[in-house]
Amino acid sequence: MSKPWKPGRLPVELRGSRIRREPVRPSRIRRDPVRREKQIVAASEEREIWAGIAGVTLIAVALAVAILGVSAATIFHNDRAETDSGHFGQCVTDYGPNCVIDGETIHVDGAKILIAGIDAPAIEGARCSQERDNGIDAAVQLADLLNSGEVTAGPAFRDEFGREVHKIEVKGQDVGEAMIAAGVVRRYDGLNPGWCN
Repeated sequence: MSKPWKPGRLPVELRGSRIRREPVRPSRIRRDPVRREKQIVAASEEREIWAGIAGVTLIAVALAVAILGVSAATIFHNDRAETDSGHFGQCVTDYGPNCVIDGETIHVDGAKILIAGIDAPAIEGARCSQERDNGIDAAVQLADLLNSGEVTAGPAFRDEFGREVHKIEVKGQDVGEAMIAAGVVRRYDGLNPGWCN
């Protein structure tokens, strides 16, 4: 049979708060005779209104400057990217931000770009040695053309065959048309007949 538990100590008796029993009298507060008490002066309503107006005006001016800056950057942004001439090497041997992958594909500032309107012989994945040799010739000719002047890349668009392409120009001359005229690439017709005899 268990016995009830009896603690050895009596529970603590709570007494009333000393603050309630003995409030601090004003005579007990020590005052510094040297320092003068500062009085809190409430700002006038007119002053608060002008401070609010000044704050709102500053925020409005900051927003207007930000909006004008973004607008100017958007309006004057040119969708045509220009690169320094003389900096196009072959991506296989001289990889850089501007290089030629094959006769129709280049890197401009590190972005891969397919030139609009042309079909070039493949280098990687060529079906025969003749296609690979023609692909190397086209890539060399393209690098020479790109290194001959200022290169301008137009914005990306989808051609009639659904490819994402760019119009590339050197000194205002269409690179695709120049490559077709040189006989190293042909006009893209979507059929891809191959380059092997």
